[in-house]
Order: sequence, then structure tokens, then C-alpha cells
Amino acid sequence: MRQLLLVLLCCWPWLSEVQARPDLDKAVAPGVAEQGSAYYRFQSLVVTSADGLRGYQVRIGIPRRLPSAAGYPVIYLLDGNAAIEALREEWLAELDRADPPVLVAIGHAGNRRFDVAMRTYDYTPPMGVEPIWDDLEQTRRAGGAEQFLGLIETRLKPQVAELASIDPGRQALWGHSYGGLFVLYSLFSRPDAFQSYAAASPSLWWRDGYLLQLEKRFGGLAAGQRARLLMTKGDAEQSSRVPANAAERARRIQRESVPPEAARELARRLGQWPGLVTRYIEFPGLGHGPALAASLLPALRMAAGVSLEHLEVQP
Repeated sequence: MRQLLLVLLCCWPWLSEVQARPDLDKAVAPGVAEQGSAYYRFQSLVVTSADGLRGYQVRIGIPRRLPSAAGYPVIYLLDGNAAIEALREEWLAELDRADPPVLVAIGHAGNRRFDVAMRTYDYTPPMGVEPIWDDLEQTRRAGGAEQFLGLIETRLKPQVAELASIDPGRQALWGHSYGGLFVLYSLFSRPDAFQSYAAASPSLWWRDGYLLQLEKRFGGLAAGQRARLLMTKGDAEQSSRVPANAAERARRIQRESVPPEAARELARRLGQWPGLVTRYIEFPGLGHGPALAASLLPALRMAAGVSLEHLEVQP
């Protein structure tokens, strides 16, 4: 048993947090995108990665209200199938009363809330030139975040701009778990790509805290540039359940490679950079899965122009 545990540890987390949830293969339930909204109209795009190996179902919500002279703000939502399912009509009504952003929900092809293999590749940072894997059996590749960010920048943004009048100076990015990891990677690698970043429950433990190593290379924003970072987390995300087997023990050890306060401390450190305003929010009583939906409304409010200090803790 001890040898098995050591092997698992050497291969790092071969089950992502989303895999541990029972709703992994749950189909997307009909929501406002399918049933219709009084405040938004929705349409879809189908996009394929440059190598042809990954397909994306992109649902775009365009406010029915006319944009300002500068154009609409816009927010790009990762794990778009799950994000679009979580939207509520009352949220869209609130956005309509403010400065409603265009919603760009980037989901992987298919009707599942999460595609583990594709999100694993798209949302995790590259590490050198060799292929890296996220599971023991080497069935899920990792390290494709740079290519995915390039797809958003060169493929999606121009297509969205053809569908709606967009203010290029008010673009936001939201992601949860591995998606939160991608949001922070985007901030560190291309801090000018977005003006607002929302990292929900980011998987800072990935590869023994590799993102925290990338933080050390972060040089801050360009002179005169300003950006906002919202980081959220459920205060019950650290499970107290006793691991039942070697795989669970290995996974817990991997997650404990960074301290529980790592996200809060990262937000504090990043807030010391000139021009980068940060806020950290914890949702009382919420675990990792429920923290996804809870993080969406604050991110939408941020995209609609609400200042970080005025964001409410509870959606």
C-alpha cells in the first residue's frame, strides 16, 4: 500500500476536483439560454481548436438594451456549459439595470456540464516543451493553456466583436477550479488581454503549486495600465472527511501542497502591484462545487462596472 501511494504521489493529481463530484457526466439542464430571457438574446457558435482535436460550443448572450457609445462590456465564461446553466433570470434583470455585459460562455462540445479531458488540457499551464499528463494512465494531456488563450484572443474575440458592439477596454474573464487556474495564468502571461479577472476556487495546488512559481516571474502591469482581480472560494472547500483509499490520500496530499489560505494570500500580494486592484471573497458554508455558481454573480457584477469594494459576498 505504501508503494502504491508513492507512485500516485509521483504522478501528481490524476483526478481533478471536478472528477470527484457525482455530477461529472450530468447533462446541462435547460436554463435561460434555452428558455429565453426578457433581457438577453442568445445565439451559438461552434469553434474548433487549431489542431482540430477539441471542439467548443460557445453561447453568446447579447443584451437587449442598446450599448453605450463605447460599446458593451464583455465577460468570457469558462466551463461554459456549467456557467450558462447556472445563470438566473433575476441576475440578468439586475445586469440590465446597470451596464449589461455581453456573455460569452465557452463550453466544450457536447451536452455535459464538464468535459474533464478537454478542460484539463485547455486550462492548465505549459511546463517546458515535453508533453505533460494529468492522470496516471496518461490519457489526459495537460499544459494547453497558452493555445487556449490564443484561441480566445485570435478567434473568439473577433467573432464576438462581429456580433455585438464591444468596448475593448472593458473585457473580463471568469473561471472556476482549473478554470480559475487558467484565469490567473492569463493574468500572469498576458495581463493586457483583459481588464477584469475573476478566479473562483483556483486550483493553486496543481503540480505542487506551480502557479505560485509563475507568480514569481510576474512583472506586474504595464505603465498606466489598470486591472481588477476578484478571487473567491467557499470556506468549506477543505474537506474534513477521512480519505477512504490510497488514491484519495494521494489527492489530499497534493491539495495540501499549498496552505488553505494560499488564495487569500495570493490576492493580497497581487494587490500590492501598481494598477492592480484585488478583492478576496469567501462564501460561508460552501464547498468546492457550490462555489462555482456562487462566484458567478459577483463576477457578472464586476463586468457590469460594479467596483470590487461594493461587491456583495452572497449572490
